[in-house]
Amino acid sequence: MNRLAGKVAFITGGASGLGRVGAERFAAEGARVVIADVGDASEALQSIARAGGTAASVECDVSSDASVRDAVAFAVKTFGDLHVLYNNAGVMLSADDDATNTPDDVIQRTFDINVKGVLYACRHAIPPMIESAQRCGEMSSIVNVASFVAHLGAATPQIAYTASKGAVLAMTREMAAIYARRGLRANALCPGPVMTPLLAKFLSDDAKRERRLVHIPMGRFGEPHEIVNGALFLASNESSWMTGQSLVIDGGITSAYVTPEGPAWSADL
Repeated sequence: MNRLAGKVAFITGGASGLGRVGAERFAAEGARVVIADVGDASEALQSIARAGGTAASVECDVSSDASVRDAVAFAVKTFGDLHVLYNNAGVMLSADDDATNTPDDVIQRTFDINVKGVLYACRHAIPPMIESAQRCGEMSSIVNVASFVAHLGAATPQIAYTASKGAVLAMTREMAAIYARRGLRANALCPGPVMTPLLAKFLSDDAKRERRLVHIPMGRFGEPHEIVNGALFLASNESSWMTGQSLVIDGGITSAYVTPEGPAWSADL
């Protein structure tokens, strides 16, 4: 349980959902975690403390450059270093539709959080991450959350979301190339559909859920810990010779042209 021992991890959107699962797991693996979120992180902090981990929280609106700057400064002041940036914060707005129908405010809000939020966090975290890498002699790691839709396209029209996650992939590859010889790795994590509150609001009845499930060869939605396992791998030294890559965890969606028939795989079969 020491895969992140000695490291300081800054996690955006870490107060709830996948971010909270990631914060708790990173802390359990030895990281000192900073949860950066507009939401209340008290429950996540209490959970980490009960498990014997170390964490702090800071209010952070990732769409604001100044807010991100101050949050990163808080992390460095609190723990003295910064080794891992986990850009988890993101939105998928219900009014996001196709190219002709998506409102401007939805496009703007999606890009402010999903694209600018990643850029701002990298802008302010990269300098202390490089310094930390030089001090400890190990490369620091950026994990940017993109999506399987950036490779495949959305099952339903979500033009702003899909475009924003494509931008995350492009930024990740560029950062990887620029900083690879300065002590910094950057990789993208591309989850498939995981039943979190973000997705659940789009799958409010059985018909909508089945429409999504028919495209997943494994026949089920992902579990939060299955995505966080990938984030942990990218954040840790286990991926030390990996940069500029996209780790897709999607139950086989992007590999399938025709989904096989039959029930979802189960150990009981």
